[in-house]
Amino acid sequence: MQALTNPRLRLPILLLVAIAARWLTFGNPLVHVDEEFYFVTAMRMWQGALPFVDVWDRKPVGLFLLYAIPAWLGFPAGIWAYQMMALASTVATAWLIGRLADRLGHRYGATAAGLAYILWLDLLGGQGGQTPVFYNLLTIAAALLILSSAATPRRRLYGLGVMALIGVGLQIKTSLVFEGLFFGLWLLADEWRIARKPLALCGYGIALVIVALLPTAAVAGYYRAIGAWDAFVYANVVSIFQRVPDPLSELAGNIGEMVLITSPIVAIAILAAIRTAAQPDQRRERRFVTLWLAVAIGSVLIFRPWFDHYALPALLPACAMGAAIWGSEHWRHRYTPALLLTAALAGQIVLILQNRGRGDGRELAAMAAAVGHGPGCLYVYSGSTMLYAATGRCALSRYLMPSHLVRAREAGATGVDQDSEIRRILAARPEAVVIRPPYRGERPAAHAIVTAAMVRDYRLAARLPMGNEIVQVYRRIP
Repeated sequence: MQALTNPRLRLPILLLVAIAARWLTFGNPLVHVDEEFYFVTAMRMWQGALPFVDVWDRKPVGLFLLYAIPAWLGFPAGIWAYQMMALASTVATAWLIGRLADRLGHRYGATAAGLAYILWLDLLGGQGGQTPVFYNLLTIAAALLILSSAATPRRRLYGLGVMALIGVGLQIKTSLVFEGLFFGLWLLADEWRIARKPLALCGYGIALVIVALLPTAAVAGYYRAIGAWDAFVYANVVSIFQRVPDPLSELAGNIGEMVLITSPIVAIAILAAIRTAAQPDQRRERRFVTLWLAVAIGSVLIFRPWFDHYALPALLPACAMGAAIWGSEHWRHRYTPALLLTAALAGQIVLILQNRGRGDGRELAAMAAAVGHGPGCLYVYSGSTMLYAATGRCALSRYLMPSHLVRAREAGATGVDQDSEIRRILAARPEAVVIRPPYRGERPAAHAIVTAAMVRDYRLAARLPMGNEIVQVYRRIP
């Protein structure tokens, strides 16, 4: 394992391990329901659709603009493109984690820290293009800028660069706001420690806030200019607070899973912080990363319903701080390789099970063939939104994500009466309707509405496997 301590081999090792860790997902259009929706929405944008207005969701526009790059290639080439973007972002993030570990004085564990990040992505739902896979790169770059800023006369310029990165990240996922606040406060504390000029500090703080909010303000200004301000505000702010909480048992299961998977990384990071607390070197850097880890964990706890990938931002400071343990003489020859190999094996098992549970490109192609590519619109009542991309059929509603109309937790939180919208879609006579089996969280009233319509106006065209489910495809009776 001598190669893990050689900084010259770090980048090629991280790249090879990332490819090996994620190769089971390459080309699969059904890696995760979120990514399916992001890709389909981005494809619709190339056809003139506008997020929040023509396709409804709560995610910021920047995320869909990011996915618009691969979506320009269409289906299925764009699937490979976004997954290669995610791979590049993963490797770059892991490499910067190694650089941060170097700054903390833990160069022997720096490569292992980057590897831990890559391997734990598979365990926490980050094997594809989930939002943290992309904005984590911006966050770790901002953290390194912060640690470089105090040592240069251009520290304020560096600070503005930090908040510019955070501002872009906020347009990928708004949950980055808490880490952005921490970074901004740290910059102000550094400025006060160095200069101690109250008026200058106030001006600097205002500048930091303006830069961080500039991308969001630009998007908001655009929506106001085109007369879609209400749609923008409702999707980005109001609807977030209108969601119905999931049952306590489901929330407990979700957070329990997150704690179980992240506990080795976080425990090692905490142990490293305790062991290195008395060391005089890099004390400022270690204090920053320790506080960052606390903020990142707090941010995870705030945002329910605690899906596994919500914990991905906490991996950045945890892995970097944990490098002190990964690279210690006692660990790096035995325990570090064993833990990383265990994580790698567990990650591949998770990917295999998820692939069997969610389906793959062959199953999607079979279902797309059953739906057909002719005229007439498609309604995915429940199932994969990627069918819109695979068939090229039109949609009859701006609610492309089935859960927005079907799930109980979305009742009253999407700006439309769910049952009324389902009835409106069915009244528009879609050519094909796709329905998966009933599932936990689905509203029985919604299922009853679509089932009655299928009996009355449709015929069952196919019953096909999609992962561990049998999905029904209905065609309209002429």
